[in-house]
Amino acid sequence: MDRLAGQIGASPSSGRLYPPVEPFARHMMPASDGHHIYVEQCGNPAGRPVIVLHGGPGGGCSPVMRRFFDPDRWHIVLFDQRGCGRSRPHAEVRGNTTAHLIGDIAMIVGALELAPAVLFGGSWGAALALAFAQAHPETVSALVLRGVFLARERELDWFYAGGAARFFPEQWARFRAAIPEAERGDMIAAYHRRLFSGDPAVEAQFAQPWLAWENGLATIESHGGGGGAPPDYARAFARLENHYFANRCFLDEGQLLRDRHRIEHLPAVIVQGRHDMVCPPVAAHELADGWSRCDLRMIPASGHALSEPRIMAELVRTMDAMA
Repeated sequence: MDRLAGQIGASPSSGRLYPPVEPFARHMMPASDGHHIYVEQCGNPAGRPVIVLHGGPGGGCSPVMRRFFDPDRWHIVLFDQRGCGRSRPHAEVRGNTTAHLIGDIAMIVGALELAPAVLFGGSWGAALALAFAQAHPETVSALVLRGVFLARERELDWFYAGGAARFFPEQWARFRAAIPEAERGDMIAAYHRRLFSGDPAVEAQFAQPWLAWENGLATIESHGGGGGAPPDYARAFARLENHYFANRCFLDEGQLLRDRHRIEHLPAVIVQGRHDMVCPPVAAHELADGWSRCDLRMIPASGHALSEPRIMAELVRTMDAMA
């Protein structure tokens, strides 16, 4: 999940977020399997197009995500992925796979005549950016990735099978406490049974510890407390994220590295928190290693969240330079 924070003021290359801007257009685009995708356009319609891919899966877009881009120079497109945010039906997992999301992005690119566009994504959004670019490289001009997640078994094991738990044992204990001891060998599967129980009250109940485990590790100054979230949001986020992780993100193991050759002609910037406990930096290093047009920037004293001050500043500087 991408945790966000606002910062007032902006000037080119200052590293500070731009002032809030309102969309000049909003759309509900019909997609396959009964889904309708919320899309918004901000900034300059004649500017360089950038598509923002939010994290999760299931996180949804935030107005803060518009503020990384100079609105005079960028045509900023944000959308809520299937089942989350303002897209409908809410929390729906049917017809909701990585292939469906790739198709939705292609639909948006075609309908709004965005190609070639910059892809801007963090965490799950980084994985989705890579998957889309590898499927449709001709529609992409560059990638800007943060908190790289490559959707491999080892990364899911790190977060849900005890790796990160070595650094946050108290929070891990709370995450596990919701599950009977006999089922704790596979926490994703154990939560899946409860998040898809068919009882909305049970699903909302188990959504809270699922979110708290992730949110509690997102920032460099985290003390392991993830806080609460509105029940409707928590249920949608937890169900969608668990659905994707239970299905290994609907990708072949190692696919995003295997198919990197399809996008190595494209420029890329990776902004990676040195102390990211959700998506450890080794994945970013593996992705960048041998990719001559990829600039990996390890950001000191920073965790996973988009709101980390040094990460936020580096992303603004990156997008100013690209504009």
